[in-house]
Amino acid sequence: MAASVSPASRSARHEAPAPIKPRNNNRLFSVPFIGAPSPNLSHAGGEGKGFVRATRFGDRLAPKTRAHRRIHVANGSHAEIIAVADIGGTHARFALAGIDRDSRPELGDAVVLRTADYPDLASAYKTFADKIEGARPRRASFALACPIRGETLKFTNNPWTLRPKTLAAELGLDEVRLLNDFGAVAHAAAKADPSSFSHVFGPDRPPRSGVISILGPGTGLGVAQLIIGADGHRVVETEGGHIDFAPRDAFEDDLLARLREKFGRVSIERILSGPGLAEIFSAHSGVEAPDAPTLWAAAIAGTDAFARAALQKFCSCLGAVAGDLALVHGAEAVILAGGLAPRIAPLLGASAFANSFVAKGRYREMMANIPVWMIVHPQPGLFGAAAAFRP
Repeated sequence: MAASVSPASRSARHEAPAPIKPRNNNRLFSVPFIGAPSPNLSHAGGEGKGFVRATRFGDRLAPKTRAHRRIHVANGSHAEIIAVADIGGTHARFALAGIDRDSRPELGDAVVLRTADYPDLASAYKTFADKIEGARPRRASFALACPIRGETLKFTNNPWTLRPKTLAAELGLDEVRLLNDFGAVAHAAAKADPSSFSHVFGPDRPPRSGVISILGPGTGLGVAQLIIGADGHRVVETEGGHIDFAPRDAFEDDLLARLREKFGRVSIERILSGPGLAEIFSAHSGVEAPDAPTLWAAAIAGTDAFARAALQKFCSCLGAVAGDLALVHGAEAVILAGGLAPRIAPLLGASAFANSFVAKGRYREMMANIPVWMIVHPQPGLFGAAAAFRP
C-alpha cells in the first residue's frame, strides 16, 4: 500500500570478453548446459517462441546521452503533471508524468542516475529537477527498493536513508507518495497496454485477471502480488526476495554451504540478483568471479563456458522460485520483471527455466497451465509509480 506524506551510454554492443580461465576443472554441473531442456508440454513456448530480444532499455536513457536535454511531458492536456522516481540499488530513475483519473499515465524522458554518485535522494532529485522545462511539479510518486515502513526508510542495496515525514519539504514539494519498487511494477502490469508484455511459457493467456505473481532479478530480487478483479486491481507489496534459498540438487547444497559461511543466513536474493551470478560462477569454477559487467557479458554471449553454465543455473533457479511463488500466491499467471529480465529473455527457452517452473511433483500438470509473461515496458517502475498516483 502506498504511503502519503506531506511536508513537516555505453553502447549496447559489447566486445567479446576473453575467456575466464578457472584454476581447476571442478565441474559441479554440466557445461555449457545445466539440467533438462524446456519440457515438451502442450503449451510450452519452445526455444525462441514469444521471447523478446535482450534490449538494454537504459542505454537510450543514460545520463550521458540525456543530461543536456530539458525534460517535459509532450501532451500538456493532463489533469496534473507529477514527478515520479524509481530508486533501486544501482540506479535512480526520474521522470515527469502526466496523469488523469481514467487513462494511462504518460511519461516524459527519463533521467537515469547512478546512486553511487550521490550522497542521498535529495541531491539526486535536484539534478533531475534542474532539467525540468517550465514549472516544476508540486507532487510526486516515488517507488523505492525497500519496505515502506517506519520513521526512517533504509534501502536494501544502497546506503541511502530517508524520513518520509520530512521528505516532501526537503525536496520542495507539497506531497510525496511512497511505494515499494515492485509494488510499482505490479501497478504497471495492471495498467500497461498489451504490447508491454511478451509471452515466455505456458498458455498464451494474457495476465489480465485473478491473482498474479510478479518477480524479477536486478541488484536484488523483487516480488509482489497483483490481484485483478471486476472492480479494479489491488497490489500486495512484499519482501519475497528474502525468503530462504532452498537447494534442489548436490551443487546447490554446496552453494548454500558456501554462502552460509559468507553471509550466515542465505536468502534467494543472494543467488537471483546481479551479484548472485558471481556466487554461482565462483562455486562452480573455483576462482573468483571477474567484475559484474565482464561476467554478465560473457554469460549472455556464451564466450566462456563457466560463465554461461552459471547463467543456466541462474535461469533454473529463477524458474524454480517463480513456480514456488505461484504456488504460495495461488497465482493464475506469473510476470517476470526486473533489470536483468530483458537481458536473459533470449536464453530462457533453451534453459531449464520451464522445467524448473513445473517441477512441483504432484502439481506438475497444474503448473504447466500457468502462463508466464515478461513485462517489456522500458520503464515499468516509473510507469507504475505514476499509475499508482491518483489526482
